Amino acid sequence: MGDLTRDFNLSEFSSRGQPVPPEYLCNVRVLATNLQVIRARIGQPLVIVSGYRTPEHNRTCGGATNSYHLSAQAADIRCGGLDAVELHAVIRDLIASGYVHDGGLGLYDTFVHYDIRGTKARWDERKNKDTK
Repeated sequence: MGDLTRDFNLSEFSSRGQPVPPEYLCNVRVLATNLQVIRARIGQPLVIVSGYRTPEHNRTCGGATNSYHLSAQAADIRCGGLDAVELHAVIRDLIASGYVHDGGLGLYDTFVHYDIRGTKARWDERKNKDTK
């Protein structure tokens, strides 16, 4: 069992071994609660590819200077049983039906970015957008 939700542990959101700072614990709890809803809908585990990022980690991975990862409000996720397009569609539908917070939803080749910024933002960063 997780310490944030049934299936998510705080350690899954750490930044290269650096824990989420105390001032962002509320953010990561809200994020994990929304991710738990997504996991329950698909019935399969989600892998947190990137959760909280320290400023240094964010710079080295090419993250946006105002990235929601910096305040533990974002996660890049994937699911073994769904490709990124399918996972993105599930999250989009959950947002539309009001089951999870609206926010940032980005589609990448191998993962989906989801954040709880509170305003709608959508983007598609796949290299080949003609697939699926």
